[in-house]
Amino acid sequence: MKKELAKLLQEIERKAEEERIPIMQPEGIAFLCSYIETHHVRSILEIGAAIGYSAIRMASLDREIKVTTIERDQKRYEEAVAYIAKAGLEKQIQILEMDAFDFHSEEQFDLIFIDAAKAQYIKFFQQFRHNLQEDGAIITDNLEFHGMVSGEVEIKHSRNLKRLIRKIRGYIAFLQENEEFESEFLKIGDGIAISRRRKGQKENVLLERKQ
Repeated sequence: MKKELAKLLQEIERKAEEERIPIMQPEGIAFLCSYIETHHVRSILEIGAAIGYSAIRMASLDREIKVTTIERDQKRYEEAVAYIAKAGLEKQIQILEMDAFDFHSEEQFDLIFIDAAKAQYIKFFQQFRHNLQEDGAIITDNLEFHGMVSGEVEIKHSRNLKRLIRKIRGYIAFLQENEEFESEFLKIGDGIAISRRRKGQKENVLLERKQ
């Protein structure tokens, strides 16, 4: 099965490269998988399934891992469903075709992984922080955005791209100033943030939800 899975992952990686479908960079996905194993993560909420690559990588680490992943693009959702079936991980991965903002659940997750529309990162964080276990983490990808966020790579001409970079910088500032969470920023892959709730803050969240 390991050989078959490796072959399938290579197939997904080729497709992503050929069709310019955004999936995690090798360093980023390797770090994410290492984090899951090191911290004994068993329940994961992923915002942005794309074609299922990261969900498959995460779920294949351990049979006890359960992944709920959300994708709003119909074509990518259907491709992800097919790849998850090929990987034999239908029992571990629940994929939902919907806008993430329409997902409402009381379920608590060990890890929330945000890898969807970058302009909406703050809104995603605010909405789903309620679903995080007290000692869990929110991991966000693409905070370097190919070096453009830090200014290492020049942003040329595109107003939309410049606006997106401003949004990502705004999200980084939001994490840095956040009183509920403490965030660590890593120059791994395309830039990753790990946000963990400060001690005693979970009680405030529970009170907030009851109001």
